[in-house]
Amino acid sequence: MSYFLSYCKAHCTAVLAQYQSLRSEGFLCDILLKVKENEFPAHKSLLACSSDYFRAMFKSYTQESKASVIHLQVVSPTGLQHILDFIYTSLLPLSFESLEDTLEAASYLQVTDAISLCNQYLVNNLALENCCFSANVARKFYLPDALAATEKYIIKNVWKLLDLDLSGLLELNFRSLLAVIQSPDLPMVEECRLLNLVLLWLKQDKSRLDHASSLLEHIRYGLIPVEELRKTYTQSEVPLSAGIKCLIIKAINYHTSVFKQPVLQDKSTTLRNQKTRIILLGGGTASEGLVTDVVAFDVYNHKWRTLTQLQDRVQNHSVCVVGNFLYVLGGEIQSGTLGDAKIGTLLVTNKVHRYDPRFNTWAQITGMLEKRCQFSCCVLGKDIFAIGGRGEDGSLHSSVEVYDISRDRWTKARELPCKIHGHASAVCKNTIYISGGKYSAPASTSNDVYSLSSLEGQWVKRAPMSIARFGHQMATIRGSIFTFLGLYEPFSEIERYDPDQNQWTRLRPLVYDRFSYGLAVVEETALLIGGKKWQNSLEVSTQDVVGYDIDNDGWEEICKAPVPWWGLQCAVLQLSEVAEEQDSDSQQKKLPSC
Repeated sequence: MSYFLSYCKAHCTAVLAQYQSLRSEGFLCDILLKVKENEFPAHKSLLACSSDYFRAMFKSYTQESKASVIHLQVVSPTGLQHILDFIYTSLLPLSFESLEDTLEAASYLQVTDAISLCNQYLVNNLALENCCFSANVARKFYLPDALAATEKYIIKNVWKLLDLDLSGLLELNFRSLLAVIQSPDLPMVEECRLLNLVLLWLKQDKSRLDHASSLLEHIRYGLIPVEELRKTYTQSEVPLSAGIKCLIIKAINYHTSVFKQPVLQDKSTTLRNQKTRIILLGGGTASEGLVTDVVAFDVYNHKWRTLTQLQDRVQNHSVCVVGNFLYVLGGEIQSGTLGDAKIGTLLVTNKVHRYDPRFNTWAQITGMLEKRCQFSCCVLGKDIFAIGGRGEDGSLHSSVEVYDISRDRWTKARELPCKIHGHASAVCKNTIYISGGKYSAPASTSNDVYSLSSLEGQWVKRAPMSIARFGHQMATIRGSIFTFLGLYEPFSEIERYDPDQNQWTRLRPLVYDRFSYGLAVVEETALLIGGKKWQNSLEVSTQDVVGYDIDNDGWEEICKAPVPWWGLQCAVLQLSEVAEEQDSDSQQKKLPSC
């Protein structure tokens, strides 16, 4: 005997439709649900199938199992109506006006499918005008998916909400507000606005003051101007605990210790929503001469924008980064009228300027002991080394000096074995390496390499490069040192140095020569930006940005710079979208006028 099972898709829907028809007719209804003065006839069997609450209630050992009328005290008439509609039709009417009533009934009656639909409704309908309400509802009824989505949405859009729906933020539940204040990913929000938000939220209701320290301890006071900090400390209407006062005093001390700031970094001085950007500065173009624009390059999205302005037009300078502060050292600055880039002589300088991306400000710090250009600088530990170079009268330096950030002071360090300029430097495994350069103005280019492992140590000669280089660049990637092209290198070859083996290895050359470019390393990829190349026996500026992949020993063109740019230096900073989006047309800010 054989048989088979046939399935009718329409049967389940038809049965449910018939139940709804019976309900509409009031036929075979064996239970009456009452909420206040409202009555809802229903069928026990369907209620028990759809609700764990009713299933347990209607079991034979309960008092309600024999009752013909059930009084529900917790749910609202609207909420019960919606849940009964869902039980009988699988259709749940949802709106933000009635959502709490619906969820209250679904939760109390344990109709899990209805709760899931409410959860999905919140996730799918997030908007600026309802996200704070949605977070409160998700928190109240324990909807973890909706709660995660709403808090993520608020974090992403709090900069808009501060202007468009401050009242909504002020009604936000404590846990969701805490999630916002704790987040490291808040875009385009100044820290002082977060502080003001927390203080306003606490003032809304005296019962909230119990949460004051829990919220205020997550404010990054080092990112708030010192005037605002002093005002908060002395005039806050919200009582501040001793711990919070200590955090504010610490931040005030940070602001007053201007020169020490790079070595005083912690979470309270770290920008939120940090984005890696390559900073381009100095140098110029043939059409405009030297430029003052400092440009931020988003290598991931190939976007460029003007960040700030240099204090001087400069070339043959050096740059370095300590504690996410950018230092610009020495070089040749242009005298004469700043408005005319082509007028004025070039003067070698010892000036040092420091850029703070937290407040988009510059500070001039103590200048170097020697005026230097065509020198190199690097950071060992928390000290900045300025090495060799050319002075104002054309004389060369063998001197090395070290900047102590904590004391804002330059001191002499161990001199080089010889006077040199046009060399390059890099730090690898706590050791400074310099390579190439020239020992005197008319001399031939060198391939020598020296290292210095400590302030008190000696310069040690290492294995020479296979190619003599001048005006080249070095970078440390994954424990090895890479040297890139310098001036007038016809074969465009690069090489890698292994410090442990004291050995150089030739690598794949570029497809064409390049010099006077900027170099930066992002995620173990070396990027060469701009510069010059030879074309028809002429030096021609280029816009090309090319990247070197150390795993594949290969080059690829990344994109084009907005203008052909030579003589620039590059550094990598972490910028927040606060600085990047300060005004509505920031994305349209002019690119370098070069």
